[in-house]
Amino acid sequence: MTQGAPSHARDQFTVHHPPGFRARRGLNWVSLGLLYASYYMCRYNFRFATPGMIAEFGFTKTQISDMLAIWSLAYGTGQLINGLLCDRIGGKRSMLIGAVGTIVLNLFFGFGSFVGTFSTFSLIWLINGWFQSFGAPGMVKINAAWFHRTERGTFAGIFGFMIQMGQVAISRLAPVILAGFTFGVYVVAEGEWRWLFRIPPLFTAAAAIFMALAAKQTPDEAGYPGVVQDELDNSHGVTVKLADSFKTIFCHPLVWFYAAAYACTGAVRSSTDQLAILYFQEQLGMDMKTNIPRMAKETLTLMPLVAVAGSLISGYISDKFFKGHRSPVAMALYFIEAVVIAVAAAILLTGAVGPTSSGILIGCVILVAISFTANSTHSIVGAAAPMDIGGKKMAGFAAGVIDSFQYYGAAISLALTGRVLDATKAQYGWTFWYVIMSGFGILGGISMWLVIRKQKRITAALV
Repeated sequence: MTQGAPSHARDQFTVHHPPGFRARRGLNWVSLGLLYASYYMCRYNFRFATPGMIAEFGFTKTQISDMLAIWSLAYGTGQLINGLLCDRIGGKRSMLIGAVGTIVLNLFFGFGSFVGTFSTFSLIWLINGWFQSFGAPGMVKINAAWFHRTERGTFAGIFGFMIQMGQVAISRLAPVILAGFTFGVYVVAEGEWRWLFRIPPLFTAAAAIFMALAAKQTPDEAGYPGVVQDELDNSHGVTVKLADSFKTIFCHPLVWFYAAAYACTGAVRSSTDQLAILYFQEQLGMDMKTNIPRMAKETLTLMPLVAVAGSLISGYISDKFFKGHRSPVAMALYFIEAVVIAVAAAILLTGAVGPTSSGILIGCVILVAISFTANSTHSIVGAAAPMDIGGKKMAGFAAGVIDSFQYYGAAISLALTGRVLDATKAQYGWTFWYVIMSGFGILGGISMWLVIRKQKRITAALV
């Protein structure tokens, strides 16, 4: 059954939760969410290290953004391959493989990055991106078996909350690390950015152990057989042959439209998240190497929180008012996002954003507003839609295909932005950062409009 199926067919399975099921499902998704949140701690630590890396090795914005783009390319390609593999080996194994790789590569970056070359940093971070790409397909695949279609949008938003807590955690932990600390008789001086890659992996290790013990891949494994009816394939088990998953998802009439739209989400989301530290330092005149200002800390905490609010609201609306259809909500959000960012570019062009009290406040408010709009499509396009398309057996590859494009879009955006900023900074500051992101918002809205058209054609053919 396709995403565009008639409503009477979509609602044929009644949502029923026997006693104890909600609590057991809660334990399951808490363990998954905590592990994936810890992935974020070992991903967004990089942005806090960039001022120190620039000061120590003289990297340009082009080189920093290229390192991030290389990570995104590795992550996106890994999503395609590992998402397909996930449908064969199961989501739990996939997430644990990703966790082990994330831990090892972050520690290697923290202890082995004294060879200060662009190639060294890029290679380590590339491999980290590959291992982290096991996480999202694994998480989406497991959740597809635990949630009914009309619950997925809302719970994708809740998962978004847990995941973004990883970004909040590193935003709080990183300034503490960079300010210097004492552990027993060992003293870490301020500005020691390599510790940003040594401490967060410890949280990933703890979360991986908890997930390994607590998570079950299906309600059946947890003692609740038949509770969640899969509208696509309700037969026993959650794994399929690689060829079956590849053929079904690769040829799905909607998956590539969603992928194109999600590339635009990634272009804006990764750009704002990863380049925010340099924006604070260069446009707003903040010291982001050691004594990070409170305004920067609060903004970096607020950005993922408003992102969560956007994900929750959009997921709830798509579930309750559009009966599981994600595209109308996503299309509106993309166009709203484009308008918000275009207004931000105009404000920056006036010179109102800069190293003054009012300029810093305006600059931070703009980032928060962009984070809200950019991340509102994150849960419904990147998490709920793959579950709808792939069901419990093929959600891994569906998530891999769609989510891979988020990071291909991010790679294009980051590589383009770094070069444009290096070329235009003297005259326009960071204005073109916003101009580039606004363009991606428009493209995302157009992609979702094409999804709506395709869904209407599918529905008409089935009537």
